[in-house]
Amino acid sequence: MGGSQSREGNLCDSEEEEEEEEEEEEVQTEEEEEEGREQPTPASFRTPNPNSPPPSSLDEINATLKALQLKYANVPSVKNAVKLYLHIGGNTPNAKWVISEKLTTYEFVDENENGGEGHVKVKGKPKFQRRWLLKVGSKVRGLVSPSMQVKMFDDQRRVDFVCDGVWALKFFTPEDYKVFLAEFQNCLFENLYETEASNKEDVYGKDFKGWFDPKEADDSMWEDAEESFKEAYTPVRDRHDLLEELEEAANGGIQGIAMGALDYSFLVSDSGIEAVKNLSHGIHGKGVSVKFNNGKSRFGGLDSPSSFETPKKALLMRAETNMLLMSPAAEGRPHATGLHQLDIETGKVVTEWKFAKDNTQITMRDITNDSKGAQLDPSGSTFLGLDDRRLCRWDMRDRKGVVQELDGPVLNWADGHQFASNTKFLCFATTGDGCIVVGSADGKIRLYSDRSMRMAKTAFPGLGSPITHVDVTYDGKWILGTTDTYLILICTLFTDKDGKTKTGFSGRMGNKIAAPRLLKLTPLDSNLAGQSNKFHGGQFSWVTEGGKQERHLVASVGKFSVIWNFQQVKNSSHECYRNQEGLKSCYCYKIVLKDQSIVESRFMHDKFAVTNSPEAPLVVATPLKGCLFTFLTL
Repeated sequence: MGGSQSREGNLCDSEEEEEEEEEEEEVQTEEEEEEGREQPTPASFRTPNPNSPPPSSLDEINATLKALQLKYANVPSVKNAVKLYLHIGGNTPNAKWVISEKLTTYEFVDENENGGEGHVKVKGKPKFQRRWLLKVGSKVRGLVSPSMQVKMFDDQRRVDFVCDGVWALKFFTPEDYKVFLAEFQNCLFENLYETEASNKEDVYGKDFKGWFDPKEADDSMWEDAEESFKEAYTPVRDRHDLLEELEEAANGGIQGIAMGALDYSFLVSDSGIEAVKNLSHGIHGKGVSVKFNNGKSRFGGLDSPSSFETPKKALLMRAETNMLLMSPAAEGRPHATGLHQLDIETGKVVTEWKFAKDNTQITMRDITNDSKGAQLDPSGSTFLGLDDRRLCRWDMRDRKGVVQELDGPVLNWADGHQFASNTKFLCFATTGDGCIVVGSADGKIRLYSDRSMRMAKTAFPGLGSPITHVDVTYDGKWILGTTDTYLILICTLFTDKDGKTKTGFSGRMGNKIAAPRLLKLTPLDSNLAGQSNKFHGGQFSWVTEGGKQERHLVASVGKFSVIWNFQQVKNSSHECYRNQEGLKSCYCYKIVLKDQSIVESRFMHDKFAVTNSPEAPLVVATPLKGCLFTFLTL
C-alpha cells in the first residue's frame, strides 16, 4: 500500500464552500488594499511618535476596528465550535474528505453522569465511576480511548479520529484547538486509570514526569542514539521498495513461525510443522515435516503415544536441532501445564515435560530462550518461563547436571521467583546477554538483570494499555512494546552519577528518563485495517551479534504488515514530530497488504540480507501460506 500519509492531505471542502472562502479572501484583500490607501498603518499598530499630536480623526479608529473585524469575522461566538468533516471512499481513487457540518459543537460527556461526583463507595473505598464520551453534534458519539487513534495537525488546527468512520475536527482558533487537546488527554487518562487527571504524577511517579509532560523529559539520549546510528548506517539505492519474492503454501492453517538463523525455519500449522529452507533470498522448499491428525498429534518415540492440541508456541533450541512445543491446557486460555520436546532431525517427540514447583504442578503462559542467540548453542538445556506472577528458568537436566531420562519428565525449576502480588505478566523477551524485559496487563514494563529475577531494576509505568507482546534489541538499549492500538518504543539508556552511560537493566535510571515514542497507524489506515483488529507481535529486525544494529520494526494488524524505519523513528527532527502535542508519535511506515489476516510478521536473521539491501527478508505468514518480501530500501 505504500506510505502512510499519501491520503491524508489538507481538508477539502465542497466546491461551493471553496468558492465562498475564495470570495472572502478577495473581499479581505480588497478591503486591506483600500485600507492601505486610506491609512497605511493604523495607529494602534504603529510605534508612537512622541512629537506627533494625538489623532483628531475617527479614520484610524475605524481602520483598526475593521482590521479586528476581518481577523475574527469567521470565528463563531458559540462555545466549543468546530467544523466537522467525514472521510469517504476508503482506499479507492475517489476517496476524499467532505464537510459533514459547517458549524457544530463538541463536548465531553460522562456516560455515568447520574453518578454525582464521579465516585461511588465500594466496600468502604471510593471507586472512580466516570466514563468519558466525545460527542460532536448529532453525528459522533464514542468512548474516549486509544482506539480513536487521534492524530493532531497543529498547523491546520485539526484533529482526525476514528469513531464508526474517520472524522476530522477543524477548529476556528489555535486556543480552541489547544483547549480540546488538553480536555481529550485528561478524559483519556481518567478512562484508562479510573482516577482524577490531577493524579498523573501519583500514577506515573516523579521519575517519569516526562511521560505525561514531555516538556520535562530528558531527550538527550534520543539525540545521542541518532548520532551513533548515523555512524553505523550505510545508505542503499533508493529506487526500489518492497519486492515480493515467493509464496510458500502450507497444508493447514498456520499458527506461527519459528524463525531459524541456520538452515531452516518452521511453519507451525494445524496440520503439522513444516520446515522451509533459509536462503540468502528468503525461505524456500520443504524439509522435515511432522504431521498432525485432526488438530491433534500422535508421535512415536515415547513409550506411550503422546497427544496434544496444535501448539501455540514453538521455541528452537540446541543449535536449532530441537524444538519445544507448548499447547494450552484449556480452550481459550494461553496457560500450559507442560510442553513437548521435538527432535527435528528425526521428526519425533523425545520428551513430554511437565511444569512443577515444590512437587506441585503449575502452569506457564509463555517460554523464550535464555538470550537472543541462545537457540544457536548446541549444548543449551535451559530456557525461561513466564506465568501471570511467575518468572523462572527451567532446566532439562536434573540437579546433578545430567540430562533427564524419559522416566523423570519433570522440569527442574533452576531459578526464578513467584511474586506474592498479581503482577499480571503477559509476555517477555531477552537481550543478547540474557537480561529480561517483561510486559504486563496493566501496561507496566519491567527490566530484570541477568543475575536476578526477584527484583526489577527498572519498572516503566506504561500508558494504560496492556502490553501484549514485547521485544528488545540485542544490546538492550531499546524496548518495543505492543498494545492493541499502538507500539511504544522506550530508550533504556541513562547516565549514572559517575557520568557513565548504562541501560535500565543494570541499575536504577533515576529521574532523567527519556519520554517514549509511539508508533501508530493514521486514522485512515486504522479504519481500513478494521476497528476490531489489533496490533500484535511487534518485533525488531533480528541480529545475534554485538555491534550490529537493528534497522527496522514490524507489527501485524488485520491484513496489514506494518514496517517502520528504526532510524526515522529515533530521529527527533523527523517530520512526523513537528508541532506535535504530548508524546511524539511516528506515522511514517510502509504497509504490506495481504488478502487474509496476518498471523505473524518476522524478519529473517540479518545474515540473510541480500547485496545492496539494508535488511534481511521479511516473512509474512497468513493462515494458508507464508509470503516473503525482500527489502531493497525502506
